Amino acid sequence: MKVVGKLSTTTGWQPVLPRVIRERHNLVMNSTPCDEIAVPKTKTKAASAKIYGVLGSDEAEVKRVAAELASNLTPSGAGDFGLEVIDGAADNADQAAARVRSAIEAVQTLPFFGDTKVVWLKNVNFLGDDQKARSAMVQSALEELSELVDSDFGPGITLLMSAIDVDKRRSFYKTLLKRAEVQVFDRLDSGRSGWEEEALEIVQQRAKKRKLQFDGDALELFVLLTGGDTRQIDNELEKIDTFLEKDRGVNTELVRELVPLSRAGVIFELGNALAARDLQLSLKLVRRLLDQGESAIGILLVAIVPTIRNLLLAKDLMERHRLPRAHSPFQFISAINRLPSEATDHLPRKKDGSVNAYGLGIAAQQAGRFETAQLIEAMRACLSANIQLVTTQLDHELILTEVVVKLLRRRREL
Repeated sequence: MKVVGKLSTTTGWQPVLPRVIRERHNLVMNSTPCDEIAVPKTKTKAASAKIYGVLGSDEAEVKRVAAELASNLTPSGAGDFGLEVIDGAADNADQAAARVRSAIEAVQTLPFFGDTKVVWLKNVNFLGDDQKARSAMVQSALEELSELVDSDFGPGITLLMSAIDVDKRRSFYKTLLKRAEVQVFDRLDSGRSGWEEEALEIVQQRAKKRKLQFDGDALELFVLLTGGDTRQIDNELEKIDTFLEKDRGVNTELVRELVPLSRAGVIFELGNALAARDLQLSLKLVRRLLDQGESAIGILLVAIVPTIRNLLLAKDLMERHRLPRAHSPFQFISAINRLPSEATDHLPRKKDGSVNAYGLGIAAQQAGRFETAQLIEAMRACLSANIQLVTTQLDHELILTEVVVKLLRRRREL
């Protein structure tokens, strides 16, 4: 069973700055340590009893998949008697324990008509790590349900559970993994590197179902604007589908027109503006993020540092190994994959150990706009800004502005 978790936002400086030993430029940088990257879906092998779990922090996807599974599991022709739904969204511990015991009673009750029925404990909200979930009353009820699940209850009964934000340390969760077929859907964290490729796969699959055909730049823009949020992906694809009617082609202009500039979109646009050396737009987007309530340290570590780091890493690879300027991120990814392992040991990694090259591929398209020494100086400016933001009372916008100006001013101004 491969279970993945949601990444937390890194706030310290050392885990963020890369460290590459470069003989030519005497720069020391180190890649971001890669925690577990959330993936949309994982499964366990089905046990002998008919028990299913649809779990995870991606609420929209959990609800969608659970509803489809309930429909598929319900015996045809059984009508309302073939599916017994128990609302698992409880307001307090008393309600939560009562819902669990209702599920136990339903599983132990033979089908009213026919030989089979499905019991669906739906939208459970007491399997996490809050006060309600930790109560002795709820834990006692879950232990009873665990014993029932572990006992391989009688034929003809199928138990389905759907739950949001499950604490994977709990014994009940481990019992489900052992006895049930479990699907886990966790949200992607767009604040961490490596999420783009997972989100890209999700968008491609769902766009294909609607027969939408994105061009390369439009697909990348859509992924970054929607930030891997499956609910927003579905909403925006439906909007594009309705707008296009018979035409199925999706270009960049259409994405920009129809998909709103969310927080993730502003962060993406800031990275784009920095890479394109657009000083006026970069400063405007920094101000917008601050006005939206984003912290200065968050803007620095989530938008500015990754952009500069990727530009520097991409430029170093291109100069050191004579890689051509890429026309698309995947072209650069292919070039990286052909390099010997010692040439890529310093690059940021994904959970499976492979190079997290998507961001580098985007940066490679713009790296030629910058000189290496300027990118090194910008990384030093980021370090200084990080220290100032956490140790001084200086104006945060001024600190970020200085970093942006140091990156984007022309060489003759240095």
